[in-house]
Amino acid sequence: MSKVNIKPLADRVIIEPAAAEEKTASGIIIPDTAKEKPQKGSVVAVGNGKKDEPITVKVGDSVLYGKYAGTEITIDGNEYLIMRESDIFAIV
Repeated sequence: MSKVNIKPLADRVIIEPAAAEEKTASGIIIPDTAKEKPQKGSVVAVGNGKKDEPITVKVGDSVLYGKYAGTEITIDGNEYLIMRESDIFAIV
């Protein structure tokens, strides 16, 4: 897990997506064009929450999120997603 020098605002979180699967369980290698976007990642930064809605995830949590959730950002050459906490489905 990376450490970022950026603080999200309100109910937003920054997530480092898990690596895409390189091969299937049976050993078939998946080409780059067929790889699915990961829907799992680690929380690397959290905002302070809203007045009536405190943040429930914390840095280090592994989470599941929607396939098209968040906005891709690059910080120090690393790819991250920034999204609202409500786009997160579960802590795993």
